[in-house]
Amino acid sequence: MNLKALQLLYPGIHLKAVEINPDAAKRLVEVIGESNVFEGSIFDYPNHDKVDLAMAKGVLIHINPDKLPEVYEILYHASKRFILLSEYYNPTPVAITYRGHADRLFKRDFAGEMLEKYPDLTLVDYGFVYHRDPAFPDDDTTWFLLEKKKSD
Repeated sequence: MNLKALQLLYPGIHLKAVEINPDAAKRLVEVIGESNVFEGSIFDYPNHDKVDLAMAKGVLIHINPDKLPEVYEILYHASKRFILLSEYYNPTPVAITYRGHADRLFKRDFAGEMLEKYPDLTLVDYGFVYHRDPAFPDDDTTWFLLEKKKSD
C-alpha cells in the first residue's frame, strides 16, 4: 500500500521492493512488476542497486536486535539520498509480546541508532501517526526521514 501511494503521488516513479510475505509479494508484482519485487528476507536480498529513498515500515520492529546492524547496513547502502523509517518507537529498547510470542516485536529508537552509526546522516523530519486520526488512521507509529549529507 505504501508503494501504491508513492506511485499515485509520483507517476512514473521507479519502485523496488523486498517482501518476505508471499501474498504481499504477489500483490506488489501487480503494482510495480515482477522484476522489481524480491520475494524473501532482507538478509537474502541479492541486488544492492542504489535508490533515492530506502524505506522500512513495520519491518525493523520484527528484526532480532542482534541482526539490526546488518539491516541498517543494507538500508544505508541501498540509499543514494534518503532513508525513511516508520516503526514503533521507544527511547530505550524493549521487547513486546506479539501474537502470543515473546521476542518477536521490538520497540527502540531505530532512527537514533542509525544517526549514531552513520555520521553523514541527518534528521530531515519526523512525525507520529495516530490510530484515531480521522483522515489517515494507522497504527501508532513514529516516522523519521534521514538524509545523507552530500559529498563534494
